[in-house]
Amino acid sequence: MNTFFLIAIVVLIFLVIFQISKASEYVSILKGEEKARKQNNKINGFLMIAFLILGLIGVWWCNDLLYPKTLLPHGAGSSEGNSIDTMMWITIVITGIVFFITQILLFWFSFRYQESDKRKAYYFTHNNKLEIIWTGVPAITLTILVVFGLKYWFKFTADAPKNSQVIEITGHQFGWEIRYPGRDGILGRKNYKLTDPAKGNPLGVDWSDAASHDDVHVPTTMHVVVNRPVKLVINSQDVIHDVGLPQFRLKMDAVPGTPTTLWFTPILTTKEMAKKTGNPDFVYEISCDQMCGRSHFTMRGVIVVETQKEFNEWWIKQRPEYLKAKQFLTTTADSTKTVALENHQGSIIK
Repeated sequence: MNTFFLIAIVVLIFLVIFQISKASEYVSILKGEEKARKQNNKINGFLMIAFLILGLIGVWWCNDLLYPKTLLPHGAGSSEGNSIDTMMWITIVITGIVFFITQILLFWFSFRYQESDKRKAYYFTHNNKLEIIWTGVPAITLTILVVFGLKYWFKFTADAPKNSQVIEITGHQFGWEIRYPGRDGILGRKNYKLTDPAKGNPLGVDWSDAASHDDVHVPTTMHVVVNRPVKLVINSQDVIHDVGLPQFRLKMDAVPGTPTTLWFTPILTTKEMAKKTGNPDFVYEISCDQMCGRSHFTMRGVIVVETQKEFNEWWIKQRPEYLKAKQFLTTTADSTKTVALENHQGSIIK
């Protein structure tokens, strides 16, 4: 019903504007084209000022209404995210100043220099100095911003610090799989041909590689230690996904067959951020920032940022994926034998 009324209001506004424009045409015919044009210029000039004032009020109102709902008021959850926020604020300030200056001048000039019989417009065909200023200044400013952006990008995608916590994250339609290396600190080898969730191997880990025997696999939820760098090794099993870390201000594509990396340092635990935001249900999210299919919107993961002690308590409860897969295969084999025996016994009874 609300949609119907919204459409009806839009159609009504369109009809009103159309009728006003037709009435203006009739008035211009009755009063004469020249006189009507001058009157319309005055009306349009005052409308420009009205649009300017209402527009600036609208900008302030939208900012006041929507800014608290953004991620900016509470700051980033990583030290790298703070750098991104600083760069973004610099960009907002520069573009904001340019926006207000240009928009105010645009509407003011339309009002101030409307057509007048007492004034003749000054016309010039070329001005090198003016063109250099309005081309050179924006070009230099944007170049500086791009350089800072590339600086941070190369930092986040370069080699992570040696003490980093290495975690592999793999995307598929429509979920995330998390894998940790064991005590050896090395992720076991994978082979996409071995991928078989039905046999307890959803990531296609090569169990013949001894380095994979102590790896831990956890779906959906990632546990990381606060104030310790985290290196993500990012993969995809099907289409292009994108590991989005909005609270950390970072993202990276997950490309099938081409692992990508990204590292960051969380600076606030989940509990600390929940307290800072005033939201007891706060969680660090992993989103897919690349349209990947019909259920793209459901592709959500969680990052739990905790102290080293809390992480250790969680870690000792985890079992290597190799042992779980081995137990799964053994249980499946036993179940198959049991079913076969029951079928055999049934055939004997019959």
